[in-house]
Amino acid sequence: MLRSVSSPVRTFISGGALSTSSPVSVSTRKKHTLPDLPYDYGALEPTISADIMKLHHGKHHATYVTNLNVAEEKLAEAKAKGDISAVIALAPSLRFNGGGHINHSIFWANLSPKGGGEPSGELADLIKRDFGSFATFKERLSGATVGVQGSGWGWLGYNKVAKRLEIATCPNQDPLEATTGLVPLFGIDVWEHAYYLQYKNVRPDYVKNIFNVANWTDVATRLYNAKK
Repeated sequence: MLRSVSSPVRTFISGGALSTSSPVSVSTRKKHTLPDLPYDYGALEPTISADIMKLHHGKHHATYVTNLNVAEEKLAEAKAKGDISAVIALAPSLRFNGGGHINHSIFWANLSPKGGGEPSGELADLIKRDFGSFATFKERLSGATVGVQGSGWGWLGYNKVAKRLEIATCPNQDPLEATTGLVPLFGIDVWEHAYYLQYKNVRPDYVKNIFNVANWTDVATRLYNAKK
């Protein structure tokens, strides 16, 4: 099943998790921080260059974290004043920057210099059950991701209700779970800053090559946790 999401959903951040419910108190929250990469900036070459990784992690992701903290501080102030209009006005910033932080934190862990190949175990079994084969899954996820209009993400997610894997796309930095209910397992970032310095406008080549560094061990762990 393929999902494509474009309609806005108001979201709020609490304790690092994105929720579509009403905002809760953030007066005792801890500030979000940029996660360290589990590998060097150049470790994913030749699939992703060190220059791209430095900009993507050290600049773009860092900016999402900074802006998320600012938005949460403003949210706390607005709530303390009982300013409902200000609370509502902050929703887009929380959605964009909170989603950017969530998405990229997953993305870095989804990649590994020792990645690639095909998954094994339960993840492989579910891919075969829900898509027919790994090759078909790869083709469908790649096609959906390449087809994202403008900026966004392609995802493999787990549907906890149907108990099956699904492919979905989200625009901009919309977070998968808060937007669709699917638990994110494997994401492909197709914002141009993720690939343009190296692949120019040839997005299909970038998406094809990202599977060479896919960390299926991390994806399998996310599947295990999603099924609890």
